[in-house]
This record gives sequence, C-alpha cells and structure tokens, in this order.
Amino acid sequence: MELDERKQKILQAIIATYLETGEPVGSRTISKYTDLNLSSATIRNEMADLEEMGYILQPYTSAGRVPSDLGYRFYVDRIMQEKAEEKEAEEKERQILLTRVDRMEKMLEQVATVLASNTNYATLVTSPQYRESKLKFIQISQVDDHELLAVIVIEGNIVKNQLIYSENSLSNEDILKLNILLNSFLQGLTLKDINLELVHTMKVQAGMHAAVLEDVFQGIIEAIHEADEVDIYTSGTANILRYPELGDREQTTKLLDTLVEKKALTKLLDDTMNQEERHGIQVYIGNETANQDFKDCSVVTATYELEEGGTGTIGIIGPKRMDYKKVVKTLKDLTGELDEIFNKKT
Repeated sequence: MELDERKQKILQAIIATYLETGEPVGSRTISKYTDLNLSSATIRNEMADLEEMGYILQPYTSAGRVPSDLGYRFYVDRIMQEKAEEKEAEEKERQILLTRVDRMEKMLEQVATVLASNTNYATLVTSPQYRESKLKFIQISQVDDHELLAVIVIEGNIVKNQLIYSENSLSNEDILKLNILLNSFLQGLTLKDINLELVHTMKVQAGMHAAVLEDVFQGIIEAIHEADEVDIYTSGTANILRYPELGDREQTTKLLDTLVEKKALTKLLDDTMNQEERHGIQVYIGNETANQDFKDCSVVTATYELEEGGTGTIGIIGPKRMDYKKVVKTLKDLTGELDEIFNKKT
C-alpha cells in the first residue's frame, strides 16, 4: 500500500490537530480542516489504511485516531525537509543578491576606467541612489543558542547582516513567528514609515522576544542609511595634468584633492544638478559648477537608471576646451548600454 499525496495530507491534518488539542481525531474533524473536499466516509477509509500501515493508532473502540511513532517520524521528517528546502532557497536568493551587488560595483569601477582611457579626461561614476529606500525582505536565522543573524535586504538589493544576542533561547517556531511578524509589518516600508506606534505594536506581538526587534530595527536603520549613501568610483585623475591651462600648481592641487575626496565629489554633484536636471546630459562650464575648484574645468554629466527606480550619475571632468561632441556621444552611448544591462529581466 502506498502513502500517496491524499493519505499524506490526511495524516498531516491528524497529527497537526492532535498536537493542538491532545484529543483523538475523528474523520469528521479532518473533513473540516483539510482542503481535500472529501466525505467523512472517504476519509474514514483512508484513515483505516493509515492505521493498517502503522501511521496512526486507535486508542480504544469507537474513538478517533492518534499518531503512532511512525506517524510522528513522518511528520518530523517532513518538517525538517521543508525547513531544509526553505533554507536552501533563502541561501540561493541571498547569494544571487550578493552576486548582483558585487557585479554592479565591479562594473561601475570598470566603466570609470574605460571612460577615462577613451576620453583622456577624469571620470566619475556613482552607485545608484534610491530616494526613501524601501525594505524588501528580512530573515532571522539561528547561529547558536543565544545568537541570531538578521539578513536585511533593502531596495536596490543592498544587504545588511546584523548579529543579534538574545538572552532567551529561541525555538524554530519563535524564529518563524518573528520572521512573519517583521515581514508582514515592515515589507515595502521606508524609514519614515516606521513610526513609534508601529514599533510598539510589533513589540507587543513579539512578547518576551521584543528585545530582539530592537537590534533588528537598528540594523534596518543602518541598512537604509547605507542604501541612501552614494559610492563614487573615479578614474583618470592624473589626466588633468595633461592640460597646460590646468597646470597652476595651487589650483591643480585643490582640483586633485577634490577628485579623490568622496565628500567633495558628492557636493559637486549636488551643487551642479538639482532634481529637475538629473535626466539627460548636462554640461557645466567653469563657474556654472558652483565649485571654485572647477572654475577652469567643464563637467559633463549623464544619468543611468535601474528598473527598480535607482538612478546613478556618470561624469567627465576636463578642460573647457574638451571635445564636447565626443564626450556627449560617449555618454549617450554608455548610458544607453547601462540602462539595457541593468534593466534586463533575470
């Protein structure tokens, strides 16, 4: 006799109901709690087969059934298998996210290098920025009896790992409930959406494990701040020295310092581009950059976009006599290629 899918569902329903009530389970009860849409008579026949196969027992005449050791073994093995498959799926998803982030960073570094080589100017490429980044996914897993790992994924596939110490040991069921609580309340929210009332509600539902949420919230704050920060990849800084008009020693020193300092470059981008100007190619000549370190230069910028909404900037910095036609064409071609690469369906 085979333990087919229908018998497995009935067996699982019997065990789950018995674990909840502690009372022998009858066919009528099972007919209410399963999605099999079977009559009590059909379920009785299946239960008779399960009893013959040794998965359930009848403790006394005319009573319902209870799981046997073999039945419990089936139930536990099924749970362990599902947990293993779930963990494997989560790990695969996490590795895909990490790989994609790593690949993007290397690609942007390479873009800056190739662009500097092709134009003989200084170049910069920013990582994508996400305005009001949203939470995509939170996963808590057990490290040991008192240590947990929270994997927090932010819009743009920014991944933050947060180690959490818990005074109380958590069971697998506790961790599952916390994961459901976190994702059901927080998924899709921005930092400003997470208010005190929401936090209080979640802590009440977390009960004795409310302290774990404190560390998760801290990890979320840090992850979103990281997502909102901009990384800048530069190349070709020494190309500035090729042009005699930029050869004033004091001015060149300031310019080179600006090109290697992230804070100064971020200010350059903020000063030269407002929100309305972020799309398309923009050319800033001399004092138009609002940064005196670039008063003898021209800065040409363009944006690329990600499917999920992030935008990044590519900039070329050179003398005012730069080859604007070549630079503009290069940026148009490059941003088109990046848009195509980043927005491909995977």
